[in-house]
Amino acid sequence: MVNRCSYAVWPGILGNAKLDSTGFELTPGSSRSVQVPPTWSGRFWGRTGCTFDPTTGQGSCTTGDCGSNQIECNGLTAKPPATLAEFTTGSGTQDFYDVSLVDGYNLPMIVEPIGGSGTCLSTGCVTDLNQRCPAELRDQSGEGCKSACEAFGNPEYCCSGAYATPSTCKPSVYSEMFKSACPRSYSYAYDDATSTFTCTGADYTITFCPSVTSNPQAKGKLPDPLNIVAYRQEIASYTIRHNVQIMKIFH
Repeated sequence: MVNRCSYAVWPGILGNAKLDSTGFELTPGSSRSVQVPPTWSGRFWGRTGCTFDPTTGQGSCTTGDCGSNQIECNGLTAKPPATLAEFTTGSGTQDFYDVSLVDGYNLPMIVEPIGGSGTCLSTGCVTDLNQRCPAELRDQSGEGCKSACEAFGNPEYCCSGAYATPSTCKPSVYSEMFKSACPRSYSYAYDDATSTFTCTGADYTITFCPSVTSNPQAKGKLPDPLNIVAYRQEIASYTIRHNVQIMKIFH
């Protein structure tokens, strides 16, 4: 893992087998290697705005906090919103990996395979979505952008209840906005076709705050600022069609 941010990032790790560390600090410009078992499934994310007491080790983070009250996450996952890098290694002959915005976004991230065979494409989100996050999705801290599911809890946004299948849960205007900004990232629960990638026998570099030009494959373009008005008009129309109170969204 590499931290290209101008601020410290505290990676968190959760998997089906616990690693030697489940949380640590990466100062700006620093890196650290993490070894996972040959067959492993889990996620990595970056915590920001963390403060840990040097004596007790206790503390918390502004975004991506795992609720352990410690620098180690110890089997706990990130509180949304958080950008996630997800892996399933050694599944048959392939590794599967993705960068997900299903739980929202807190910082730019890319995953790059090193070596290996197969398609082995880079993926991620290099855009700073916090700068363009709609007010109704903005985290209270101002440093994260929630998913529509997290913000509103409606089944059609969460792909739950009557919307729990790929045929019934379709992209919303919010997930489409995420997808426009970060075309290779998961934008909602059933965004598999353009968001899951495979490689065989590779190592992987996870980079926080990569430069836009460093990875053209993962590069996306945000909507023009003027188009936010059009997005919100479409959201209002979508809201009326799905019997959701507009006051719940526009506050």
